[in-house]
Amino acid sequence: MSKRRKRRARLPEDLVEVEIESLSPEGRGVAHHEGKVVFVDFALAGEVVEFKYSRISKKFDEGRAVNVIKASADRVKPICEHFTVCGGCSLQHQEHEAQIHSKQDALMQQFQHLGQVEPDKILPPLRGPLKHYRQKARLGVKYVFKKEKVLVGFREKGNSFLADILNCPVLHESVGLRISDLSDLLIKMDAKATIPQIEVAVDDTKTALVFRHLENLSDNDKSALIEFAKKYEFQIMLQSGGPDTVTALWPENPPALSYTLKDQQVTIEFQVNDFTQVNSEINQLMVTKAIQMLELKPEDKVLDLFCGLGNFTLAMSKQCAQVTGVEGGESMVIKARENALRNNIDNVEFFAADLSKDISNELWLNKAGVRQKYDKILLDPPRSGAMEMLKYIGKLKAERIVYVSCNPATLARDSHVLVHEHGYTLEEAGVMDMFPHTAHVESIALFTKKLKKS
Repeated sequence: MSKRRKRRARLPEDLVEVEIESLSPEGRGVAHHEGKVVFVDFALAGEVVEFKYSRISKKFDEGRAVNVIKASADRVKPICEHFTVCGGCSLQHQEHEAQIHSKQDALMQQFQHLGQVEPDKILPPLRGPLKHYRQKARLGVKYVFKKEKVLVGFREKGNSFLADILNCPVLHESVGLRISDLSDLLIKMDAKATIPQIEVAVDDTKTALVFRHLENLSDNDKSALIEFAKKYEFQIMLQSGGPDTVTALWPENPPALSYTLKDQQVTIEFQVNDFTQVNSEINQLMVTKAIQMLELKPEDKVLDLFCGLGNFTLAMSKQCAQVTGVEGGESMVIKARENALRNNIDNVEFFAADLSKDISNELWLNKAGVRQKYDKILLDPPRSGAMEMLKYIGKLKAERIVYVSCNPATLARDSHVLVHEHGYTLEEAGVMDMFPHTAHVESIALFTKKLKKS
């Protein structure tokens, strides 16, 4: 044995009783035992539980609740039989309204601690369906030789093994109720050991499955996939390498995937590997809410940063003079332009730019050496936030900024800059229930500034 290899601390086998003080951002119970922080899975704030250690480290320990001695009033029966094994959800044991309150509290705590700001108004949460809401997912696939079985689903809680599940109540019904059917299909295939994942993409009417395969599929395997597609009305795609290797198996020329923002009468086409929101109902509510918060006027020029396929850009274009959308990848920008053409929208422009780097010479920011003027700005950055963009945003002097966030920590960090360095007011903020039964917090915030009339 190498001298460099550290021995793992032997885990205590006895159960330990603790009182749960709060919930962590990951949805775990937080307790203290013998002066040390312990994160306890499947425990709620205010509960007294017995837990078993799963990991010991210098700064904190981890465990899993085994017995609930004093239950929280918010504790409910999970909606999924695989909860606590499957790592896809972390809060099914918490009543849904309490989940939302926990997320609101987490957002406000981040504003206070990281941003040193507080919104003038807390928005009512945007609510959607509690089951079968997830329309995008990546399912792991694993052939287990000893069991002569193929597992399909998400990773187990706390490790890299796939959970053995039969169904999933948060995945769209077309797939969530077909997990065992997918397993039965794959076990009969020659390539059962060389298909590592299935990408799921659901639009308004269709479901596409992308089978990632490490070796060429036999004719028998392709026939089996086609029969499966016909039986359950799936589009089946094959992917042998990167995203550019995706090809259609059935039907040979499938109709494009698309979703419609009914409030704005905009239809957006997308491909299976494109980023789209996983929850279509919340997406519609979010787009409508963002437009309301911006208070768009017919003469407004709007800047949409991290615009993707044009989810917000095209919707906003119906209520203002001009929208400029900026996205990092050229391929996404091309698709956004195509979506504008399909919707007969001609008051939008799209540009490709890496928004994590210096963009001071970009045409959409400066034209002929003159700083462009935007009345309103919408931000929808990745989890890393929009820190690099903030120095430019401050100079644009937009009167209203709507920030859509998938990470409350970076939203709070960026809000500190907008408020304390650029003079904006955090007028209102709230959470959107994009991912029920998980600790993931999606939020929206409005920053305003009273501008001096020139």
